Amino acid sequence: MLELNPDGAAAPAPIKEGSDASFAKDVLETSRQAPVIVDFWAPWCGPCKTLGPMLEDAVTKAKGAVKMVKIDIERHQAIAGQLGIQSIPTVYAFWQGQPVDGFQGAVGAREIQDFVDRVAALAGGGGDEGIEEYGEAAERMLEEGDAVGAAQIFAAMLADDPENAAAYAGLIRANIALGELRQARGILDSIPGEIASAPEIETARARLDIAERAASAGPVDDLRRSVDANPDDHKARFDLSLSLHASGDVGGAVDQLLELHRRDGDWNDGAAKSQLFKIFDTLKPQDPIALAGRRRLSSMIFA
Repeated sequence: MLELNPDGAAAPAPIKEGSDASFAKDVLETSRQAPVIVDFWAPWCGPCKTLGPMLEDAVTKAKGAVKMVKIDIERHQAIAGQLGIQSIPTVYAFWQGQPVDGFQGAVGAREIQDFVDRVAALAGGGGDEGIEEYGEAAERMLEEGDAVGAAQIFAAMLADDPENAAAYAGLIRANIALGELRQARGILDSIPGEIASAPEIETARARLDIAERAASAGPVDDLRRSVDANPDDHKARFDLSLSLHASGDVGGAVDQLLELHRRDGDWNDGAAKSQLFKIFDTLKPQDPIALAGRRRLSSMIFA
């Protein structure tokens, strides 16, 4: 059925076939006005035949709030190669000329509807709720390892709201994940004074402080050998905790700091306790590592 604009003219179809040649116009340019979902598929792909119709149905129900472009990677391989598409189905969402969300593989109808609703909200039609969903999408991407995509979303959020503390904090954490510590520090230093002390910013600041110190701490294996050879080498143990944290072993870092505090709580003006509090501040209140670590630290302090 042909859709009509209020003036009676035919409205642009929400779903169309795309190509390498039309990608810039159909996706990048169009996404300046409305979010665009791109479905990369191929005729021989079984899961694509299931996912495609469900995705089209959800986009149609959005009534123009989101557009969709289908690209057959067998016929149009250039853009798929540029975007690093290695398996299908792959679905990307574009907004303001940038990829901001996506998924790979077959997913259920509920997940597809949630994805389309989330993408449709990027245009601002959802108000504060849309911004919140935008941030949730970026957080998921960051947790799943797509720090580049997450950074793009957080940056887009800041373009719309230059005083969004959560977006600033997310952009800092994304740059930390990418190893861009200098960039992260620059972002932190540029935060408006009105939100510089927001809880999200304080958490991001603590993470950056830890990451910067860890950058010069040394390799985990070398530091562990130093600690094994001399358990009272407090500097080596402290540096080991930094390197463990940087490698993702937060529990191991906490264990080393607790042991350092047990051996000499006054070392380096109580550095172990201060570092523990920084780590706890970067974790959620009910995180098992934070809960157990705080209990163990309290038992030492009040013993």
